Amino acid sequence: MSTDASPRTPLADRSPDELRSFLEEKRAAYATLVERGLRLDLTRGKPSAEQLDLSEALLSLPDGHTDRAGTDVRNYGGLEGLVELREMFAELLGVETAQIVAGGNASLTMMHDVLVFHLLHGGLDSPRPWKDEEVVRFVCPVPGYDRHYTMLESYGIEMVTVPMLADGPDVDAVEALVRDDPSVKGMWIVPTYANPAGSVVTQEVAARLASMPAAAPDFRIFWDNAYALHHLTEDEAKSADIVSLASAGGHPHRPVVFASTSKVTLAGAGVAFLAGSRETVQWYLGHLKFASIGPDKVNHLRHVQFFGSPDGVRAHMAEHRRILAPKFAAVDAALSAELDGLGIAEWTRPRGGYFVSLDVPDGCAARIVALAKDAGIALTPAGASFPHGRDPHDRNIRLAPSFPVLDEVETAMAGVATCVALAAAEQLVGDVG
Repeated sequence: MSTDASPRTPLADRSPDELRSFLEEKRAAYATLVERGLRLDLTRGKPSAEQLDLSEALLSLPDGHTDRAGTDVRNYGGLEGLVELREMFAELLGVETAQIVAGGNASLTMMHDVLVFHLLHGGLDSPRPWKDEEVVRFVCPVPGYDRHYTMLESYGIEMVTVPMLADGPDVDAVEALVRDDPSVKGMWIVPTYANPAGSVVTQEVAARLASMPAAAPDFRIFWDNAYALHHLTEDEAKSADIVSLASAGGHPHRPVVFASTSKVTLAGAGVAFLAGSRETVQWYLGHLKFASIGPDKVNHLRHVQFFGSPDGVRAHMAEHRRILAPKFAAVDAALSAELDGLGIAEWTRPRGGYFVSLDVPDGCAARIVALAKDAGIALTPAGASFPHGRDPHDRNIRLAPSFPVLDEVETAMAGVATCVALAAAEQLVGDVG
């Protein structure tokens, strides 16, 4: 905790002498931090070894090699995935079994395939393949998930940003963008415990997104529900039912839903899911059949036996919460102890997901990340949560506390808080070390 004589006085309200004193104190604290020789990593939202251990029993499964219909899962076929697993996750994701596909280990691969299928072939209601359009644009709520942006960038798709608010993307801004511009073909949304802000799209916002007029008849919402089951409290957010809302709103093929067990079981050996209208599922499978003769149904059966039921999944995720919640509490405690009242930082206190979004004074984020790096604390690059890695205000930092053990999170976040205080003081004094 800061030892400053007036720790709750905003820095901007302090006299020049008080600011200089604060700066020197933080420089001394930072020098001590560097001397510790830390090697800590908060760059990616990876499951910890303790979380992965929760799924160790998967490695001794499946017991047998036939599904309930007696089909040998070791063989070809079943492009849509094992029905028992589809039933389980259809209930968890709020869709019908016929509206969901179980695939390989990465939902990101499914997202990529859906994007490329639209580019090469067009969607169900596309007048032409997207590659034949003069320009293709996507709406990107920010801060958001960097891999969404790099995927679009790799295909030359332009990105238009809107703010991500507590109840979802700024829906007024989204409506204004899609209403009159047919080049706006889609948007990304992480609807539940969004990466990195922890926002949860409300049913009301989802209904507007599902039913809003769009100049492009094939406007798509890529609904990346990666954290739907990753609750950090007993107050579990319920994901908006975008598929039903879109059907009721007259745009049944608008949403394509993605999810996976990458952070539920084993990150490299989980199962990914795609959901949408029945027609969307058939459109997807119709193109996928030229690239695959079926997913890893042995792994599907393994997951079915491991979980047993949707309630088994929920119980498993409660164990994840037991491990993760203290780490997120440690982030809040460290930032609060050092920065509360100083007027130099705001951060989220998410109810789920894998990240904390930290906003610092404009122009300071890159400096803070560099200070942390020199102190042995690796953070996600400043700007990573924005298209092309460029935060126009240089203010946002994504914090990922899941992977280190708890005491390392506590140590790292105390160090990050010191770096924030130092960078802010440097900026106010006009003396960057």
